[in-house]
Amino acid sequence: MNKNNLPIYFSFAVVLGIIMGVFFSGNSNNLFSFFNTGGSKEQKIKKLINFIEKDYVDDVNTDNLLDGAITQMLGKLDPHSVYIPKENLQAVTENMQGNFVGIGVQFRMIKDSITVVQPIKGGPSIKAGILAGDRILMANKDTLYGKDYRSRSVPKYLKGKPNTNVALQIYRKSNDSLFTVNITRGKVNIKSVDLAYMLNDSIGYIKLDRFARNTYSEFKLSLNDLIEDGMTDLVLDLRGNGGGFIDIANRIIDEFLEDKKLMVFTKNNKEQVDEFFATSIGSFEKGGLYVLIDENSASASEIVAGALQDNDKGIIVGRRSFGKGLVQIEMDLGDGSAVRLTTARYYTPTGRSIQKPYSKNGNKNYRKDYENRVNNGELLNRDSIKVIDSLKFKTPKGKIVYGGGGIIPDFFVAIDTTSYMSSFYFNSVNNFAFDYVDGKRKELSNWNINDFVNDFDTDEIVLDSYLSKIKDRITPSFKTKESIKKYLYASIANVLFGDVGFYRIIHKDDKMLQKVLELETNQE
Repeated sequence: MNKNNLPIYFSFAVVLGIIMGVFFSGNSNNLFSFFNTGGSKEQKIKKLINFIEKDYVDDVNTDNLLDGAITQMLGKLDPHSVYIPKENLQAVTENMQGNFVGIGVQFRMIKDSITVVQPIKGGPSIKAGILAGDRILMANKDTLYGKDYRSRSVPKYLKGKPNTNVALQIYRKSNDSLFTVNITRGKVNIKSVDLAYMLNDSIGYIKLDRFARNTYSEFKLSLNDLIEDGMTDLVLDLRGNGGGFIDIANRIIDEFLEDKKLMVFTKNNKEQVDEFFATSIGSFEKGGLYVLIDENSASASEIVAGALQDNDKGIIVGRRSFGKGLVQIEMDLGDGSAVRLTTARYYTPTGRSIQKPYSKNGNKNYRKDYENRVNNGELLNRDSIKVIDSLKFKTPKGKIVYGGGGIIPDFFVAIDTTSYMSSFYFNSVNNFAFDYVDGKRKELSNWNINDFVNDFDTDEIVLDSYLSKIKDRITPSFKTKESIKKYLYASIANVLFGDVGFYRIIHKDDKMLQKVLELETNQE
């Protein structure tokens, strides 16, 4: 340790010691209520910070000091009680609310230029005539090309307050033109439904990315459309869905469960129990249901899967879910930052807590859970999933289910190791796919998604072109070549059609969907 830094570390330790000591004494009502010198407790921390700013021997950033103290304190609690600095809060809030204010484009950095991958449906840019492939050179007086910007640095030039204007200088490669477009910033939807379509004449499919404020309305529209298309069975894909709002999860569960069925209940530190029941409004209570989960399905995703499994509704397919059974409440700290504090646990209808252990080994080991699953073989073999007999529960129809760490599926599907590719391939394939589409936009615009999925590059000319491009750097094995082929076509479809195109290609040999079709055939 550098001796010159000792005073800073010492001052940090003093502040942290005061905060933690009084916090854990049990006398605090909120984060800063422990500071009291006869006046308000909040004044004490202000007094200390002012003292440090005025008289401390070295220069020190007291904002960073306090941020660090809060982070350290929350790190001693559970893994999901977190501090959100003010510079991160807007992005977190936008993600949870399901919208942001801006011009509405998906973009990527191509060489030194901001390049539009897709204008977002319903956003200001698409209404203003921005097209995929357009390069954004300037925003008002700010030059955005040739600056080697990282992608995360770009939004501040494109986002802003509602109804504010931004003048974009655009270069359009397709006709070699340079022009200016004036766009009024507005609300842009961050979609929650990645994909909704009919797998066959009777089975519908909906993939949910999160449980944000706009998720239920998107889900309901998709559900109704699929019902109109003749859907009798639904595949609800929650793989990779990290969760969100519990009330949104309950509204989705309510579409499947009959009136007065218990969906979930929560319990706080005072043993207060809040129960949530289904109503009679569900529009798919009689339909067949499959729910896909994996090791990255967490929180609200697990509430949905657990509620359906415990009520003997549908079939859960996949791998053991993440194991987050804690409820957080967000508290604004008044300076643009916030704390998300765990205030309750949730339980599935049979009484299961699916929260995996965290206090015994600490948060560091908690975050190594995926690595542990790989090492113990759980991602490849159901028998490697460890269950605890004392946490055994029964559903109304007698099915055995377990608590103690995630939702265990009714039917296990191992992780697909044949699809593994190194990061080199992912990066180079994505770049190749965009360049390929960018050079042939007029020609490729004649494809519709169904024809593309079934007939694109049957002679493998495009695949060979990519392999030729990388031949001086690496030679893939036969197995890797097959993975590259699928991902290349999916990436090209993503540039052309968005997420719908990407997933339609990936689904052609999706192991979990194949399991669903197998189960469906066996039930006929």
